[in-house]
Amino acid sequence: MELLPNDILEKLEFDKILQIVELKCKGAPGRQMVRKIKPRTEIFILDRLLKEVKEYTLSIEESKHIPMGNYEDVTEELKMLEIEGYVLPIEQILLIKNQLWLVRDLFRFFHPDNQKIYPTIYDIIRPLSFDEGLIESIEKIIDEEGNIRPTASPELVQIRKAMSSKHRELNKLFATTIQNYKNKGWLTDNVESFRNGRRVLSVPAEHKRKIKGIIHDESSTGRTAFIEPDGIININNDLFDLSNEERREIVRILRNLCAKLRPYIPIMRKYQEFLIRMDVIQAKAYLAIQLGADLPKIKDEPKLGFMKSYHPLLLLKNKAERKKTVPFDLVLHGRNRVLMLSGPNAGGKSVSMKAAGLIQMMLQAGMLVPCDPESQFGIFHSFFADIGDQQSLEDDLSTYSSRLKNMKAFIQNADDRSFILIDEFGSGTDPQIGGAIAEAILKELHHKKAFAFVTTHYSNLKVFAFKTPGIVNGAMRFDKDTLSPTYELQVGKPGSSYGFEIANKIGLNKKVIQYAKKKIGKNERAVDQLLIDLQKEKQELEEKLEAAINRQQHLDKLIRNYEQLSGELEVGRKKLKLDIKEWNMQQAARDNKTLEKLVREIKEEKNLEKAKKLAEEARKKRQNNTKEVHDLKEKIYYKESQKLERPIVVGDFVKLKTGGATGKVTRVDKKKVEVEMGMIKIMTHLRDLELVGEPLMIQREKRVKSDIIEQRAKFNSRIDLRGMRRDEALQLLEKYMDEAVMTGVDHIEIVHGKGDGILRKAVKTKLREYPNVASMSHPENNKGGDGVTLVTLD
Repeated sequence: MELLPNDILEKLEFDKILQIVELKCKGAPGRQMVRKIKPRTEIFILDRLLKEVKEYTLSIEESKHIPMGNYEDVTEELKMLEIEGYVLPIEQILLIKNQLWLVRDLFRFFHPDNQKIYPTIYDIIRPLSFDEGLIESIEKIIDEEGNIRPTASPELVQIRKAMSSKHRELNKLFATTIQNYKNKGWLTDNVESFRNGRRVLSVPAEHKRKIKGIIHDESSTGRTAFIEPDGIININNDLFDLSNEERREIVRILRNLCAKLRPYIPIMRKYQEFLIRMDVIQAKAYLAIQLGADLPKIKDEPKLGFMKSYHPLLLLKNKAERKKTVPFDLVLHGRNRVLMLSGPNAGGKSVSMKAAGLIQMMLQAGMLVPCDPESQFGIFHSFFADIGDQQSLEDDLSTYSSRLKNMKAFIQNADDRSFILIDEFGSGTDPQIGGAIAEAILKELHHKKAFAFVTTHYSNLKVFAFKTPGIVNGAMRFDKDTLSPTYELQVGKPGSSYGFEIANKIGLNKKVIQYAKKKIGKNERAVDQLLIDLQKEKQELEEKLEAAINRQQHLDKLIRNYEQLSGELEVGRKKLKLDIKEWNMQQAARDNKTLEKLVREIKEEKNLEKAKKLAEEARKKRQNNTKEVHDLKEKIYYKESQKLERPIVVGDFVKLKTGGATGKVTRVDKKKVEVEMGMIKIMTHLRDLELVGEPLMIQREKRVKSDIIEQRAKFNSRIDLRGMRRDEALQLLEKYMDEAVMTGVDHIEIVHGKGDGILRKAVKTKLREYPNVASMSHPENNKGGDGVTLVTLD
């Protein structure tokens, strides 16, 4: 992936999208991975990444949340665990346990039903396996609060049992000692304390010599001494020894636990990679839900087919402020590859251009985008952008020089898989020179078949776009009455800058405006309107030409069908006549048997003359039938058949004229031909055969399948009638229904909008005219409700 200039991601604010995704991650490793995301070009990888995010959004929308929780990076812990004999602290073991818990929950989520619902995400976890014994090994040693369980080992059980016994003994003796010295008034009000991990008495300084024992400490004022009485020194010593034994046993237990975990380090690393990947997917999914984003159609070719698309950052900003965001369409048909966008300042040109670049980058980074799912996106292998102030103090370049430097790099590196974004093309220098250079640069980029989205105010560039096939003008719509932008992008006609109108609105002196109008001249002022009129006429002519071509193709198809059916009908009629004659021959044979029986009877009666007469009549009748059958065969199979274009040779496919069977020629012997038909071979006369390119049934099947596949591939099962007049909508619907019936689709979707319901009723009335319509219904409210009619066809 080639990106120019180096700060293009910041220019298009792709870095801000990554910052939003980063905030939605559950762990630091996921956030680190998001910061590395860049647009990709591999269609098969992008398809998988986008499907993963789409499936995760479905799980959220359907309240089947995939259990992805918070986690920590355990890379260092696993690295230390690799060291033989190393003992991880309990806190680090708990981090590993938390990851294992999360992985276990994810494995449990993907039961057979969810494997079918979320197949792409399941493919991530499919190669992995999970051993429940890992968690059990840890939980057997460490409890829910992160403490070593008393039953972690038999030795620890004995140690803690002994410690418990000593504590009871200490408590009993200490209580007796306290009571004794308290009665004597030798203790402070606090009575006891702990010093150096040992239980001691709080004794006023004046009484410290009266109590036998070890002085461990004194207060800062020196008024209190902390004394361990002689009677409990041995018990405290025993507890101290037992405590050391406990620590040594805990270390031994943790060492054994680490030894059990050590062989699983490779799979635990894969678990962390899996969690990081799931973290990035869920972060992208929550962004998609926040944007109302969807998965468009993608093709591995350069293509711009944005429908009802939004600038992602503007959409989030306006949602927070409860403002409406205007969508835009960017669909370049046919050979068109460059959009030349013009219009007034602050009308949304730059925002639309940045939105197109940002949305395309997001899609190629594996993110769902805010657009209609019927949009068609291509894949670009390089992104170039020239946006904003390009002045460079380090390189001693002015804004215009820096822009020309960018243009030089674009021309050198652009190809047919490049997407180029240029804002205010040609500005920064003398308008006449800047416009001419910009036109020359655009011509070169267009020659390289690069795709581009360009904004400008220059009339010469609008004229160049009008004259050049493959470049199309576009405009940001402007309300002439209120002199305010509508932020709607319209492809197909250039826009005006509305400089004089805006100057009037803000109250600029009329003399100043009048002087300016005189300076530019009438011809210059008329260029924009002339371009608009010419573009409109050109578009109308192109639409009419396309409609005429479609009608001619439809007519040619009908003629071919008619000729084929007519020929088949004529042959069928003649074959029917032949069948009747053959039936007559068979009947004559049956009559002949009857006649022969009659002859035998007559012979028995000795009337030979009568028998001869009857036999002669039967013979003549049979000869007549045979002749008629022979003549019909000649007429159907021979006289009306076409002459061979070339002699039949071994390896040709041929067809029997009489029976319609086909086969392959294996031998030719003068007028006789051996033909292989399946498992049998027959010898027939050369005149009974005709050449075919391949067996008729295969040819016919291929042709039918090819026609159906081609029609279905081109057919769009969704039609949008919104904004049309009733008559116009019904006319388009009638043509669409005819194509749907001919294509043989099962379901179609008609979008007519809600409004006052007039168009919806008209659509339903029109649909009732078609016997193929099996049912009509409306989807759920979140998918269009009464504004969409779903049709099932027989």
